[in-house]
Amino acid sequence: MEARLHESIRRWNLLDSKFYQAWSAGTLPVAALRDYAHEYGAFISLIAKGWDGHGDHATAAIEREHVGMWGDFASALGTEIGAPKTEAVAKLRETADRFFEGKASSLGALYAFEAQQPATSLSKLEGLRAHYDLPAKAETYFAVHKHDDEEPRLLLERMSALSEDEQQTAADACETMCQSLRAALDELYERHADCVN
Repeated sequence: MEARLHESIRRWNLLDSKFYQAWSAGTLPVAALRDYAHEYGAFISLIAKGWDGHGDHATAAIEREHVGMWGDFASALGTEIGAPKTEAVAKLRETADRFFEGKASSLGALYAFEAQQPATSLSKLEGLRAHYDLPAKAETYFAVHKHDDEEPRLLLERMSALSEDEQQTAADACETMCQSLRAALDELYERHADCVN
């Protein structure tokens, strides 16, 4: 099962997205960062539900606090977390909301995001510091998550204890969530592609 999870992440790797590559290079316009903070925050706001979905209420409580950090990121860009207007981001939120209802599906869907978060957070943090003149509060969410390897490890352990059928459900959820995460970034990029340097 672990090999299949990692293959899904490899296939839809978020660091390979044009959005994150442009962010790292400093060629992504601030308007794109603003849209991302506003819209993607609607997905970030659901992460706690995913942890609640398999009974980890302690981690869910921590994730609710982290939404405030994302709010600070949005505020630094002159916006706030809001309902997504981009179709792929809205679909990502709907997909997460559905998968986060069940035990096995919440584990797999969360893994798609949490396993990538340390690397993406580090990349985004470095990009912000190197290329964007934003208040320090824009960096907090990413600074906190850049070395967060504990959560993906926990998710893997919990998936390994599932039945064979449940593991299949988790792996399917991971694949779909990986695809939805990447599609959201791709559409956000396309909205601003004409302004990328």
